[in-house]
Amino acid sequence: MSVYRAINAVQAALAKTGLAKDSRNTQQGYSFRGIDAVYNAVSPLLAEHGLCILPRVLARECVERQSNKGSALFYVTLEVEFDFVCSEDGSRHTIKTFGEAMDSADKATNKAMSAAYKYAVIQAFAIPTEGDNDADAHTHEVVPMHPPRRHVPIPHVTHGADDKPPPMPDSVLADWLAAISAASDINELRALNDDAVKSANTSKDEAAYKAIRAAVKARAKDLGLA
Repeated sequence: MSVYRAINAVQAALAKTGLAKDSRNTQQGYSFRGIDAVYNAVSPLLAEHGLCILPRVLARECVERQSNKGSALFYVTLEVEFDFVCSEDGSRHTIKTFGEAMDSADKATNKAMSAAYKYAVIQAFAIPTEGDNDADAHTHEVVPMHPPRRHVPIPHVTHGADDKPPPMPDSVLADWLAAISAASDINELRALNDDAVKSANTSKDEAAYKAIRAAVKARAKDLGLA
């Protein structure tokens, strides 16, 4: 189909130039490729080779968090499909990706949409780069949704010989799953996995354990670790 010839042509052009990480996150000290740089590099090539990228939002989730200064932060996750359509014959290839972003005002959804587009384009065209995964230029410090590991007490409960410990409350499980889905890197994900699994094992709740492990596996895949 013509769409794959067009995608390959864009890939070939970008393989020669790549896309440098010219933007800088001054808070955490790393470089990244901003959305403007992606648009500037890709848009002329899309026009040249007759390729359109059309977005379609499948799902949106918004969670209100709190910064370490006490202000509200809106954490948005989008599930988005992008149709890569060839203008020559209408043939298309669809890519599904996720975008995540935080903002203290009304820009979280826009940022998440930009992130979804950026990663879809970077991966579809295999744009050369160096370094770790990209991130926004601004890093928000949020209050943890659960206490730090050293502050998580595992209560000792004495049961009778025939007693079973109560299952993990739904609200507690929901908090663990939300925290896991918001993990920003492998270290945070591992810490959450250790604490959540320990909590599930304490209550001997097999269903909660399976849900936690599935959430960890899914988040690891989202972070490109699986």
